[in-house]
Amino acid sequence: MSHPNISNQNPKTQASPLGFNKPHFTGSEIKYIQEAISNSKIGSNGVFTQKCHQFFETEYGFRKVFLTPSCTDALEMCALLIDTKEGDEIIVPSYTFVSTANAFILQGAKIIFADSESNSPNIDITTLEALITPKTKAIVCVHYAGMACDMDALLNLCNKYQLYLIEDAAQAIDSFYKGKALGSIGHLAAFSFHETKNITCGEGGMLVVNDERLIPRAEIIREYGTNRSQFLRGEIAQYGWMDKGSSHMPSELLAAFLFAQLECLTKIQSQRMIHWNQYETLLKPLHNQGLIQLPEMSESIKHNAHIFYIICQDKSQRTALVNALKAANINAVFHYNALHQSTYFKDKHDGRKLPNSDKYTDCLLRLPLYYDLTSNDVQRVTSTITQFSNKHIS
Repeated sequence: MSHPNISNQNPKTQASPLGFNKPHFTGSEIKYIQEAISNSKIGSNGVFTQKCHQFFETEYGFRKVFLTPSCTDALEMCALLIDTKEGDEIIVPSYTFVSTANAFILQGAKIIFADSESNSPNIDITTLEALITPKTKAIVCVHYAGMACDMDALLNLCNKYQLYLIEDAAQAIDSFYKGKALGSIGHLAAFSFHETKNITCGEGGMLVVNDERLIPRAEIIREYGTNRSQFLRGEIAQYGWMDKGSSHMPSELLAAFLFAQLECLTKIQSQRMIHWNQYETLLKPLHNQGLIQLPEMSESIKHNAHIFYIICQDKSQRTALVNALKAANINAVFHYNALHQSTYFKDKHDGRKLPNSDKYTDCLLRLPLYYDLTSNDVQRVTSTITQFSNKHIS
């Protein structure tokens, strides 16, 4: 079935461009960066790093946090902390960003890809037990769009087989599962503060360590594999090389920027949720007609309005809709290509069909969503989608 494009508008009357994402600045970022400079501490682990650490541990009940240069860094630390080695198997959803798998491949692990749920891009927990072998070391769950996986089921499975549970919470700051903050439930978790996230410092991330046994080693791995932090605290007379590690510490300038964002987190989240709810209300009629599919979630979760996505009927419909939005000067983007089908991994995959991962690869479309979006912007996007759907989808 073909889906014709909406004809281009007259350039003279064409609406102004509407981007997919725009980072929000609170107004205190430069002030705090200048303060960090005046403190003559712009390396790592300064005042603003400690303020960020305290905020996350107090606000969300994370056992111990460490800011990192990126979520990728945090995931790579997770792989080291669980002693990932050649031959270990790590279960990962196929529908995710490459860092989720790559962090463990770098340590020699074999990735076992799992499918998504039929009604959600999150990992299909009902398929996981059949994937577990004596070589399985961990399950990595991804909270897509800040919408929680079924953490009770995952915990039960990991406890049954004595596996590590790692939360890839890159998109999930300020999201909850049954009242518990995402990132506080697994043994380890990783967050992102990339410029596309709800709160940002341009590039940045965070490792959360909830298993107390792993905290001392996490500190060493983050500091090049040395016990330098103990030395700086006056706990030892000199420091040395103790373990594997790398430079997983962000600049104090990034921490200062991030802290300005944290001070306005409630305000940022509230505004994003207004936009998310407006999208849902205006697009619900198309969902009810079966023309598109909207996000579904259980009552046990509280999401953070990170992404508003729709599921198109097929790839051709999505392509045509993207072009229709582009003709209206609106930038909407699709997301991941399923990793089991990637150039790097397709020859390593065991051949299992992962139909839902393929469906989201072909059919999921992300709509513009950011703090500075306006109600009129959302109306413009949804009107374009509605117009397209009424004309071209049967």
